[in-house]
Amino acid sequence: MKKLIALSICLISISFSSTAQDVLSVDEMNSVYSKEQVLNKTVRQYTHLREADVMWSRKIWREIDLREKINHPFYYPENDGVGTTTSDRKSLIDVIFSAINEGSITAYGNAAMDDEFRQAMTQEEIKSIGGASSEMVEVIDWDAVAAGADPEDAKMQTLSEKEFDRNTIKKWRLKEEWFFDKQKSTMDVRILGLAPLQEDKDEVTSRLTGSFSPLFWVYFPEAREILINAEVFNSVKNDAERRTYDDIFWKRMFNSTITMEANVMNRRINEYMVGLDALLEAERIKADIFNIEHDLWEY
Repeated sequence: MKKLIALSICLISISFSSTAQDVLSVDEMNSVYSKEQVLNKTVRQYTHLREADVMWSRKIWREIDLREKINHPFYYPENDGVGTTTSDRKSLIDVIFSAINEGSITAYGNAAMDDEFRQAMTQEEIKSIGGASSEMVEVIDWDAVAAGADPEDAKMQTLSEKEFDRNTIKKWRLKEEWFFDKQKSTMDVRILGLAPLQEDKDEVTSRLTGSFSPLFWVYFPEAREILINAEVFNSVKNDAERRTYDDIFWKRMFNSTITMEANVMNRRINEYMVGLDALLEAERIKADIFNIEHDLWEY
């Protein structure tokens, strides 16, 4: 009798274990351990900054080219139009745009003319981002025609949708402010905004022109609440030590080119210099920021 009871208990435990294995999540099936660190991370708050402590500041605009190897983690994995190809990470535009659709982040429009977050986009404007559109078109039900119906009578209205191709985002524009904090005697920088850039097309030939235009702006301190839990591929090939997008921006782990500094005419560098001269002007601005901090110290 005791052996029969023991056998019954063993069979019940085996059935429970097999049932537990059947309800494993996708993340559990794709890893040998449970990943909780990224999901539980919280935003590292900026230290309080008083106006009286800022003895110098300058706004800088720069662009991150995702075609550069160091910036690939911002672009991949590509979106096939339905979703990303991996479950544990997304491209930066997928993370930002998904949060905008959910209402977690506010998108600000008129991006080419206004980068001061003054015009929040409506739902209709969000649905048309990046050339996306939806309209009713007239089509012929060829199955009905094959069954003997007249083509004119077989016409019907259907919804035609053109999705926003997120893989066309090849650059990001950053708006940031550099400042010297005399209380801590340090030069620091804080990112204010992010804008995805899409390559322009000729209206007649639909060919790419080589120039880029911003689609919308997001306020970076607001976006940090989403970016802190968005995992990024580790370029040194260690999946156990992955960072988040917030980590990458905080640690400045990207390459970029300065395209504008605050000036009286509000001009971008490419409006008064081209080619190599524009690159040298960007390097001059970078050197000026370094020298301002350097010149405040005595050796």
